[in-house]
Amino acid sequence: MDALCRDCLEMFTAQASGFLRCPACRSPRVIAHAELNTLSIAHMDCDAFYASVEKRDNPALASKPVIIGGGRRGVVSTACYVARIRGVRSAMPMFQALKLCPDAVIIKPRMQAYVEVSREIRAMMEEMTPSIEPLSLDEAFIDLTGTARLHGHPPAYMLARLIKRMRDELGLTGSIGLSHNKFLAKVASDLDKPHGFSVIGEAETADFLRDKPVRMIWGVGAAAQASLEKSGIRTFTDLLRWEREDLIARFGSMGDRLWHLARGQDKRRVSAHAPMKSISNETTFHEDTGDPDLLDGHLWRMAEKVADRAKAKGLAGRVVTLKLKRADHSSLSRRVSLREPAQLADTIYRTARGLFDGVGPEGPYRLIGVGIADLSAEDNGGASGDLLDPDARRRGEAERATDAIRKRFGPDAILKGRALR
Repeated sequence: MDALCRDCLEMFTAQASGFLRCPACRSPRVIAHAELNTLSIAHMDCDAFYASVEKRDNPALASKPVIIGGGRRGVVSTACYVARIRGVRSAMPMFQALKLCPDAVIIKPRMQAYVEVSREIRAMMEEMTPSIEPLSLDEAFIDLTGTARLHGHPPAYMLARLIKRMRDELGLTGSIGLSHNKFLAKVASDLDKPHGFSVIGEAETADFLRDKPVRMIWGVGAAAQASLEKSGIRTFTDLLRWEREDLIARFGSMGDRLWHLARGQDKRRVSAHAPMKSISNETTFHEDTGDPDLLDGHLWRMAEKVADRAKAKGLAGRVVTLKLKRADHSSLSRRVSLREPAQLADTIYRTARGLFDGVGPEGPYRLIGVGIADLSAEDNGGASGDLLDPDARRRGEAERATDAIRKRFGPDAILKGRALR
């Protein structure tokens, strides 16, 4: 079968079984698969991206557990693999993460630094193909169909070369999933993290999926999983027992998607020019909470993250959204249209806070989220003022000044009190 060394990029033919080493450099980091040179749909996911950037920029952190997030009342944005081994996970309350990993180094997110690194990685991808569909700063789908003649190498080679360049030129690692559609490429990229390269071929799709849990499907969260389990669906094998019409009748459009995914079918194309429809941030609590100060702190931090992403992409949103999930998994959402698009954290927070106050005493909550939608190119980001709020312009100017100071002196140069709740 076809084989590729991920260290020196040597391509060779290998036996179908047995331990493999590269014949050129003797590295054991070899990927071998019967369809290696014919598959072309990939998913690339950077490994612990925020934490990896911080370790790269500060070598003294290399062997230490690093957590990116807020103060003791905040939550974990991401954690390096040293901290993950101790049980730290994204969205975990910081106090709980510190109990598991008391010697962790806590670092406030530096979104602008992460955006700049993401752009460097994107430029490397664009040298391979224009068919790139970013999902976030640190992951993207890549379609390399038809590029072998252009590059003189199959897609697998170019993907291994991309990861090698990221490591050599940027000091970062990523994991690749390679398959024949987006669904399986995304699944494959999670199979061998960090610094992995996994392949799911067309011929093996049915056998691979058969006994896998349905929670493997991207987008199937705790609530959807619970709903599926009530219908006796825990694995892909369970899904295969259902007729397509019955799944649609039970789960609506999701049922049709599940029927196809159970068979490894996904006709979605890698869309390089799909317009961004919304920007949002949410967190799931490990313990349900109705603490008003804690929830207010989360609202502000999420508004800041949404604003940072909007500013980085030069976008503003005319609609502000609030998402809440109660302890019994029931959800509610609220949205309101603004008179003009906004990208300032102050505007997003105040609007989301108004929506939250309008909900009333519905808690405790297990999830809270804030977002903006109906996006458009940034104009003035909602800084033109508000006749009903004469201080809005002043706060907007203060936020822009704060952004400039943080860009120059670091994210901790100025902190709002509510960010520490």
